[in-house]
Amino acid sequence: MREMENDQIVLEVSRLSLAYGKRMVLKDVSLQVMAGEFWFFLGPNGVGKTTLVKALLGMLPVQAGKIFLNPSLASRELIGFVPQRCDLNPTLSTTVSEFVLLGLAGLRIKKKETLDRLSWALEKMNLEDMRLRNYWSLSGGQRQRALVARALVRRPKLLIADEATKDLDLSTTISLMQSLTDLNRNENLTVLFITHDLALAARFCTHTALFINGVVRTGSCQVVLNSEDLERAYGVPVWVHQDPTGALSVHINGGGTPP
Repeated sequence: MREMENDQIVLEVSRLSLAYGKRMVLKDVSLQVMAGEFWFFLGPNGVGKTTLVKALLGMLPVQAGKIFLNPSLASRELIGFVPQRCDLNPTLSTTVSEFVLLGLAGLRIKKKETLDRLSWALEKMNLEDMRLRNYWSLSGGQRQRALVARALVRRPKLLIADEATKDLDLSTTISLMQSLTDLNRNENLTVLFITHDLALAARFCTHTALFINGVVRTGSCQVVLNSEDLERAYGVPVWVHQDPTGALSVHINGGGTPP
């Protein structure tokens, strides 16, 4: 793999293999993520999506191959991470502002910049009016927005979200995804979004990594989201439609009959 002379390259993975002990999870994975792209890591549970994220975050050693991060991301200070669930002790009374500021752990910045970052993150997640509320008094969707804000307060160049819409209803999911899309387009924020939700990916992604039995197919959504590969990944017939504008829609049908 060549060196990262292009500042637009956020990360590159070359022939990467990952394992837990002797159990190989992913083999020979390669992908290149450019600034401003919105990637979806797709596949059913247990196929290695979170495993790859752990490696990108430096939490899992590489079995073989290489991971290259843009030099600005080498320390991982400009990577924001949204976990599947909150890791805060529910017995602690914590305001939304206090919760979001936890995202600055490990960074040394001045008070004014801290407050500026907090205001920006709350505004982007529509939480300005809730900054003094107890985090645990929020609805599920509001808590998830606070989790995203906690990652955004770092002002990241790369945002990684692991199942960030899990257990949210449809309207709350679409609202959160639209907020992430606005950040992607208006702030040139690169996003890696991990999910098993095909419909969500078809609506919002620019690029996809599809996990199929230990290997990963990568590329634009219009190329990777095809019926044959999706059926291999999910084990059921999947019908894909692309309208004249290029917009995709997918439908999983266990009965095998087109919608």
